[in-house]
Amino acid sequence: MPGPAAPFEAAGPYYLIFDGDIHDSARYATYAEQVQPLVESAGGRFLIRGGASRVYEGDWDSPRIVVLEFPSKQAWDSFYSSEAYESLKAIRHEASTGRLVGVEGVAQAADS
Repeated sequence: MPGPAAPFEAAGPYYLIFDGDIHDSARYATYAEQVQPLVESAGGRFLIRGGASRVYEGDWDSPRIVVLEFPSKQAWDSFYSSEAYESLKAIRHEASTGRLVGVEGVAQAADS
């Protein structure tokens, strides 16, 4: 039987995957326009922002996928709980439904 999960190591990047459906495009456009500079000011960046997707295995059916990268889980947590993001989060919740998942990235080896 496997042992307990290893504690989180803050050395690698942290990725967020939003898998959702937009039901108010105009309202979501307001969110998207305002959130990008806020994400960037927190050290994050968009890697995927709703481009075409194709399922190769399984039965995943998502109308929109967004992937963000933050330098660390702590950077994401600070962004997500910030006052600045609270009002934008409310707009996203009004305009879309979906799932938001955080995933630890792989720490890069230091250059020798």
